[in-house]
Amino acid sequence: MDDFYSLANEVFVDVMNRYDGKQSFDGFLYLCLSNKIMSEMTKRNREKRKADRMCISIDTPVGEDESCTIGDMIADDACMERELLEGAEEEYSQKMLLYLGRLSKLQKEVLRLNIAGYLPEEIRRELHISEKEYTDCHAAIHSYRNISVLL
Repeated sequence: MDDFYSLANEVFVDVMNRYDGKQSFDGFLYLCLSNKIMSEMTKRNREKRKADRMCISIDTPVGEDESCTIGDMIADDACMERELLEGAEEEYSQKMLLYLGRLSKLQKEVLRLNIAGYLPEEIRRELHISEKEYTDCHAAIHSYRNISVLL
């Protein structure tokens, strides 16, 4: 907002110097303000598109054989399923208990069956849930908002 107020002030000063009296001052000011704001918005959007073109996907192949992606190169040894399998609930760390506390009963059940080796179709059939419900549970189980307490 401050940027656009500054632009408006610049335009107002410019209009005061350029106004010739052949049309209404309000109309001339409005036209100049409108043109300046639209030009500024176009410039900003162009910069956003330029930044988007410079981004690369985490699935971009790297190396000569291109069988490895950038995502494969990112180090990550955190595996909440492994941590859940390694201990009984009373042995869980405070972080794990906090994580589990963020999950709903259904999400915990999906996680338990996933750890036990059930396939997604089997989990949906076992819990009598739709594909969307399963997908939502899976997304919540792996969401950064929930797993951030483990990091």
